[in-house]
Amino acid sequence: MKRKGKTLDMNERPDPLWFVFQRRRVLILDDPAEAGFPDGAEPPVPLVGPAVLAGDLDGRPVRAARAAGDAAPAGATWIGLRSLHARTRDAAFRMAGRALQLLEWDETHRWCGRCGRPTVTGDASHVRTCSDCGLAHFPRLAPAVIVSVVDGDRILLARSPGLPKGIYSVLAGFVEPGETLEEAVEREVFEETRIRVGDVQYFGSQPWPFPHSLMVGFTARYASGTLAPDPAELEDAGWYDVDTLPTVSPRISIARALIDAFIASTGRDPSLLGD
Repeated sequence: MKRKGKTLDMNERPDPLWFVFQRRRVLILDDPAEAGFPDGAEPPVPLVGPAVLAGDLDGRPVRAARAAGDAAPAGATWIGLRSLHARTRDAAFRMAGRALQLLEWDETHRWCGRCGRPTVTGDASHVRTCSDCGLAHFPRLAPAVIVSVVDGDRILLARSPGLPKGIYSVLAGFVEPGETLEEAVEREVFEETRIRVGDVQYFGSQPWPFPHSLMVGFTARYASGTLAPDPAELEDAGWYDVDTLPTVSPRISIARALIDAFIASTGRDPSLLGD
């Protein structure tokens, strides 16, 4: 399937919203009610490198850019993407993730990976083309599966080293070349816990800009095996019923949606866990 680029005219459009990043933090306006973003014809801070057109939000073009320094202008502050979720609506949070992913892709694809020559942008959005061999470079997307494994009235939860201290979640892993999403679910669960699962069912998906993943959620049922967590992957894992759940992922993630769906399946109210 050929990717089609949309011609983007930067002229005769409303002043853009600026999603400016300092490392992986975004600049937001100080507002106790809801985080907003600077706007205007010019960027709110000095930039390093060119801005990238990331799309539209509420009919306004969005430009993603990298700040030249750490200083925030008066009336604004830097905030991490995970913290941003609690400060703004979902559409703005998702745009921030998209903007950062496109910016990092643009920064890391200035040179062709096949022949080493410079890449250039053209009329199409979000493609860098080699100036010599013509290879087209599109934004990277890493598909990953995430799954809630249920055995009767119990759910399998685990702690990986990358989770915040004390937090448990469902299992997840990246899809490997040549396998289906369902096969990735079965493989990841077995590799990390030595148990087999069946009845793998699609649940939903979520863009996940940490750094450039698409999380594809599934449910599955325990089939066989004895739980034996791989210490190279997990610090701990166990079966939990709804009354003994540990501290779990926040509602920013599809992981929490999977856990909430399990709680709801038992007839309990997921909101009792809080955010």
